[in-house]
Amino acid sequence: MKLREAAGGAQPISAEEGAALVTSGMWLDYGTGVGQPDVFDRALAARVHALTNVKIRHCLTMRPRAVHQADPDGRHVHSVSLHFSGCDRREHDQGRCSYLPVNLGEIPDYYRRFIPPVDIVVLKTCPMDEGGYFNMSAANLWHRAIVERARIVIVETSRGLPYVYGQQTGVHVSEVDYVIEGDDQPAAGLANPVPCATDAAVGRLIAAEIEDGDCLQIGIGAMPNAVCSTLLACGVRDLGVHTEMMTDGLAELYTAGRLTGTRKAQDVGKCVYTFALGSPRLYSVLDRNRDMHCCPVDYTNMPDVISRNDRVVSINNTTQVDLQGQAASESDGHRHLSGTGGQLQFVRGAYASKSGRSFICLCSTYEKRGERRSRIVLDLTPGNVVTTPRSDVMYVVTEYGLVNLKGKSVPERARALIGIAHPDFRESLERDAYEHRLIPRGFTF
Repeated sequence: MKLREAAGGAQPISAEEGAALVTSGMWLDYGTGVGQPDVFDRALAARVHALTNVKIRHCLTMRPRAVHQADPDGRHVHSVSLHFSGCDRREHDQGRCSYLPVNLGEIPDYYRRFIPPVDIVVLKTCPMDEGGYFNMSAANLWHRAIVERARIVIVETSRGLPYVYGQQTGVHVSEVDYVIEGDDQPAAGLANPVPCATDAAVGRLIAAEIEDGDCLQIGIGAMPNAVCSTLLACGVRDLGVHTEMMTDGLAELYTAGRLTGTRKAQDVGKCVYTFALGSPRLYSVLDRNRDMHCCPVDYTNMPDVISRNDRVVSINNTTQVDLQGQAASESDGHRHLSGTGGQLQFVRGAYASKSGRSFICLCSTYEKRGERRSRIVLDLTPGNVVTTPRSDVMYVVTEYGLVNLKGKSVPERARALIGIAHPDFRESLERDAYEHRLIPRGFTF
């Protein structure tokens, strides 16, 4: 029997007392983004050398984890991430973090069906409200499923988090074993780089395809956010939002009155999302705003749910596309960079939506070891993970143009993609395409 069932509710404890509950061999869960604990993490770091083989599952870590800083060789703690942030990538490069392959919208089901019960989950939440709930803030995702499956549930409260409305946004006091008072620091943020000229060019190309009443999904990164900046400067109105991540760009569109959601078939008038990362301005827009609807990820990301709205427009980054249209968005060879996330699910959900469109965008080139290279290639880098298969990719966009691969043969795809590659690489790509019989000689496509 769990402590909360025997003792009748949550017990206040110190972070040090919470960390003392951890024993060698345990699986912990830190949750995602702004929901990851800080005070508990520092307390666990203080005794990490007394432990062995502790595993911590988490996602999109926004602040360096104290447990890893206290255990630089990774002899006592190893973490498993469901989607890498920059922090997680650095830990992976040091051998202290591994990736768990996922479609983000399926993760609640993984916890309920495939992942063994979690020994301890520690989530950062808002202080308990008048209804007895600890609001999970802008990190809904699969936290409900973890709470259901955890042997011990600890919440670390913080007044620095935005209080959000939506579906299943809270953990009731009756479900909590222990409460730790947090340090109330502002919610962990994500910097918004200023779009470069390439980002802006891609943003303009995609924005030109967006019409009044479309329903947007915007992925992480400067390029998708550049679409929002362009939409601010044009006259597109009555846009809806059904997205995985709420971004600063979407918040700016909302503040400008462009996101009304009045033409949505589902969640009319609501901006639906499952987590948010960005600036303090973004969090202030979300705080106690009933237009912003935070939902579990198996609602926001499942293709059958996405497709219930008409004219869904999905916009996501990739890092490499081959001449047949495969998009590799999460690794650089065998070095893992990010994760599958919701890209494939939104590509499929947008396609299933009436008049829906999906856009995969990328800069045509990148620099590596002082050499400029093409992101459109004959073959993907060995070890690169295919995030979106060629059969699912619809629009591909670089600063040199936009092409739709749906309904195109392999030769037609190769020609179309060569046409939006950097001009310096088009001749060699065409030569490779002929040599490897992607384009047969003597035929015009």
